[in-house]
Formats: sequence, C-alpha cells, structure tokens
Amino acid sequence: MEPFIYHIPTKIYFGKGQIEHLADALKPYGNKVLLVYGGGSIKKNGIYDRVTDILKENGFTYEELSGVEPNPRITTVRKGVQICKQKGIEVVLPIGGGSTIDCAKVVAAGACYDGDPWDIVQDASCVTKVLPIVTILTLSATGSEMDTFAVISDMDANDKLGTGHPLMRPMASILDPSYTETVSAYQTAAGTADIMSHIFEAYFSNVQGYMQDRMAEGLLKTCIHYGAYAVKHPDDYEARANLMWASSWAINDFLKLGKVVEWTVHPMEHELSAYYDITHGVGLAILTPHWMRYVLNDNTVKKFREYGINVWGISSDLDDYEIANKAIDQTAAYFKEMGLPSTLTEVGIGTEKLDIMAQKAASALEHAYMPLNAEQVKEIYMAAL
Repeated sequence: MEPFIYHIPTKIYFGKGQIEHLADALKPYGNKVLLVYGGGSIKKNGIYDRVTDILKENGFTYEELSGVEPNPRITTVRKGVQICKQKGIEVVLPIGGGSTIDCAKVVAAGACYDGDPWDIVQDASCVTKVLPIVTILTLSATGSEMDTFAVISDMDANDKLGTGHPLMRPMASILDPSYTETVSAYQTAAGTADIMSHIFEAYFSNVQGYMQDRMAEGLLKTCIHYGAYAVKHPDDYEARANLMWASSWAINDFLKLGKVVEWTVHPMEHELSAYYDITHGVGLAILTPHWMRYVLNDNTVKKFREYGINVWGISSDLDDYEIANKAIDQTAAYFKEMGLPSTLTEVGIGTEKLDIMAQKAASALEHAYMPLNAEQVKEIYMAAL
C-alpha cells in the first residue's frame, strides 16, 4: 500500500428533511448565492420553491443559472462565471445531479480566474481560488457532491474533458434520498452503472489495497442489490438511500487510497458522449463488459476471479478463467436486466468516428490497468457495436 494523505472537508446532511439545514450550510460562506440547475424538474417537484423560500426567509439574495445540460457545456459555464463576476456572488448552490454540480464547480473556479474557464478544464493548475460550493443532490450517479472532479464538454470541438482540484470539493452537501424517487427507471439504471464504474476504476488496479478492495466489493454488492430494485420500485426509500450513499463513497477518494489508479473506461466513454451526446452511465454500461473481456489475461485473471467470488458469489471451486468469464457475463446481464442498452448500435453509434475517438481516448490510457493504444481501444469499440 502506497503512502497517502486523506482529508474530506465536505459536511454531509443525509436523510429526509435535511433541506431545513440549508441556511446553516450556506451562512459561513456568504449571502449572495448563485442557484445552478438543469431543465426545470426541480420546479415541478417542489424543491426549487422550498430552496428559494429558505433563501428569502434567511436574508440571502440569489441569481440563477438554469438549463445546465446533461453533458454540461463550457458555454453554460461561461454564462455562470459572468453572473458571478457581475453580481458579486459569494457561494454557488447547484441543485441536481452530477452534471449540474460539475458545471457549478467550474463556474465557482472560473469566477476567481481572470482567463477563460476552459483553461481550467484543460489545466487545473490554473486554479488558485474557488468560490465555496454547497450542493443539493437529486440524482445518485457521479458522486460530484463529495469529490473534487468535474467533466465539461466543448461540443464545437467534440471535446469532453475531466478536471479536478481540491478546492472544487463542495463544502457541504444535502443528500435527501427522497429527492431521487421521481428519477426515471432509465436514469436510475444509468446512474447505478456510473456508480459501479467509479468503483471498478479504483478496484482494478495493479497495486493491491486489501481493505479498500473489500470496501469496493461491498459497495458493488450494494449497487447490484438496490439498483435493479430501485428501477422496479422507484419510491423505495431504502433503495434510494443506499444508492445515494454508495454514489458518494464510490469516488470521494477513499477507495483509491494507497493504490495506483488510472481510469480506463471513463476516458473511452467520454469520447462517445463528446461526439454523440449520449447518457454517460449508458455508455459506461455498454463498454464495461467489453473492456473486461479485452483485458482478461494471465496477468489479470486473479483479480477477476476475486471479483467473481466476492461480488457475484461464484463458486471458488471453478477454474480461474471460468470464474472470471462468469463474472463478466453476470455484469453484462445485470446492466441489461436494468433496461440499459448493451451495444453502441442501440444508441446510434456506428463505425464512422471510431478511429478519432480511439485516438483521443488512448492518449489517457498509457498507464491504465492494462495500457491501451488507439488500435486496441478501437477493437473494444468494435466489439461493443
């Protein structure tokens, strides 16, 4: 296990009714608030009204950045930065899922930066200060409510890039699982796949972390148990609560402590959504089993054996490769059981852009669990068609 320093400053308000702590969560950071949200579902389900009532009752003033896209655009970030600078915003309050929170993070950083916020996306070392961020989560998926990362797209250039800085980690997050009960079955399934993919990225590492891996397996089993159940029973609070908490812990850095972790499937999927604007979790669900089959070899089979036995309960009496292949098959079957596509063709992706996507993805995979070049990435894409 490698040396590490661990510090999470995010204060979590978890459970029903925690919105009543919103004023207390905001007050340490200022009175001028930027509300950030997406397509307006928070106005239909009453969250928007409750939040704005709390702000007014407690003397906060607020501006709004609405219409954040599912794959948030740099153009929207720029609008938010402009509002912050013109209105003297002191704290940023995203209400939504990972896309909204990711947008808010780069807005908060860009508000303290003299250049274009795309500079921050390309190079996080540009960040020297970030406006405080307090989040209200309405979708369990990305874990942005407790991590340092954001993913932003420039659709004109077909670029979807991840960035991250310790100062982008939210100061506080309100996690009320009941807010996710109106999320559609499809988005619930996609969110579950996203959570699982975050765990996989840390779990499949060439440096062992025994305790972290047992935690990762527990989180994977939680997703498997409650993801499919939430799809069928959307108003089940325990299912929603377990998925929400698993989402936060999948990517708050804990699982990668003491390990060397280089993500693989995420960079490959980012190209899919950069060029085709598909739902991130759907792309991950399609690619993951194909990546697993591609990297299964004599060097990795022991890890897949461990995964099969400890997560899927496959008998340890079987041959290592048999256990590994059964585990991969069950992973693919699980995503399909939740109603997610299993091929790129199903989401409108053909062969026309595979070469450029593979080249761009491979630039980030030199030190992956199994390093991949552009030709190998293309083979995984082709297998997923």
